[in-house]
Amino acid sequence: MTIPLRLPPAEMRRLGHRAADLVVEHLSTQRTQPVGGPPDPELLAGLFDSRLPDAPTDPVDVLEEVVRDVLATIVRTDHPRFLAYVPGPSNYVGAVADFVAAGLNVFAGQGLVAPGPAVMERITVDWLRQLCGLPDGAGGLFVSGGTMATLIAVHAARVHHGAGAVYVSAHTHRSIRRGLGFLGIDDARVRVVPLDHRYRMEVHELRTMLATDRRAGVPPLCVVATAGTTGTGAVDPLDELAEVCAENGAWLHVDGAYGAAAVLSEQHRHLLAGLGRADSVALDPHKWWFQPYEAGCVLVRDVSLLEAAFAMEAEYLRETRADDVPLNFYDLGPQLTRSFRALKMWMSMRTFGLDAFRRAVDHGIGLVEHAEQMLRTSPGWEIVTPAQLAVLTFRPARSGLPPDAVDGLTRRIAAATLRDGRVLVTTTELDGRPVLRLCATHPETSRADIEQAIDVLDELAAANASDSPEAATR
Repeated sequence: MTIPLRLPPAEMRRLGHRAADLVVEHLSTQRTQPVGGPPDPELLAGLFDSRLPDAPTDPVDVLEEVVRDVLATIVRTDHPRFLAYVPGPSNYVGAVADFVAAGLNVFAGQGLVAPGPAVMERITVDWLRQLCGLPDGAGGLFVSGGTMATLIAVHAARVHHGAGAVYVSAHTHRSIRRGLGFLGIDDARVRVVPLDHRYRMEVHELRTMLATDRRAGVPPLCVVATAGTTGTGAVDPLDELAEVCAENGAWLHVDGAYGAAAVLSEQHRHLLAGLGRADSVALDPHKWWFQPYEAGCVLVRDVSLLEAAFAMEAEYLRETRADDVPLNFYDLGPQLTRSFRALKMWMSMRTFGLDAFRRAVDHGIGLVEHAEQMLRTSPGWEIVTPAQLAVLTFRPARSGLPPDAVDGLTRRIAAATLRDGRVLVTTTELDGRPVLRLCATHPETSRADIEQAIDVLDELAAANASDSPEAATR
């Protein structure tokens, strides 16, 4: 008897084995593959048959079509020479965990139907709490990423404190500024605190702005600090900001989506001093803790404040309130239907051990410090901000060119890396000017990869210098 929407066991195994082979092949041959290339609109337009498929197709043929026509177009953000944005190295154990969680279709919203997953998520969240230095009584949940983590934290702060002003910096992640709008916090209630010479939130300016608002009758809601900015890797002075927030009754939220992972580093965790004093922390294990995408986490110093903000009562959830039911995660965030995101973090940490994660984080920091040393000894490059938490910014040094010509060359170099495919480096802007930005967090990226990347950048800088009108007339 044919079961609707169910493959026979042999077919499921055939499809699953082929999928596993494709992933293993991808991971084991990355170095022989280009990082990626620019999208080709004409190619993309002709790839897919847009007609609704009434008849069935062999599932392995469907998978092969996906690999050939869809996955062949992606930029490999898990490539050892993907040095743009914040890389997403992931790991195979985490990918298997996602497959198992999806294959068993685990509903991780409440403890009645998934008591084991609820306990595992609570344990895994507590591991992250301990690493971040938050006290007993803190807690949280896994979410899709740092954007959602910050939205949850700020909403909890608002329920607890009431409406007020939110203080960010110019280098606060743009998704947070956008997210405040989702919460109904308009620009009139957002204050942008100036940066110091190290691109960190300026504490004295924050004090002044808080005092000005208080005199105007505007109470503070929260201060959003950053532990590892996307642009430069800078860490706001968390200890000092915690003092200011305590004095002014403001909630301190730390966006640690990228840089908080460095608490694992014995050598560099001092940069995150004060993280444990935050009222809430946003984490992104799918960045520097090497998980498949959609593994974010929010931690709140007093987990009961999440329940006050999100707990849901409904007649069809009555049984989930029984005393023997573990934690209901729908009470801690906006999702009722949730996937079992904690499984990949738990399995990865149990499989590899925390020391392996520590070595991987230190490895990324060391690679970017090596890149900085190389660029400093080259007359062709100017360091703009030094290596910080595996982020470095720089630009071509061209003493004979005006700034706008150097800026144009900087952007051409970045665009050329995507066309070239051997390495990918992108730009950001500092003080209104573009800079090249390099971020290396992949545990398989080597010193040789970094050296090759700089050789490629040297080559592309020379090839693109003649595109400037000034160079052409010299």
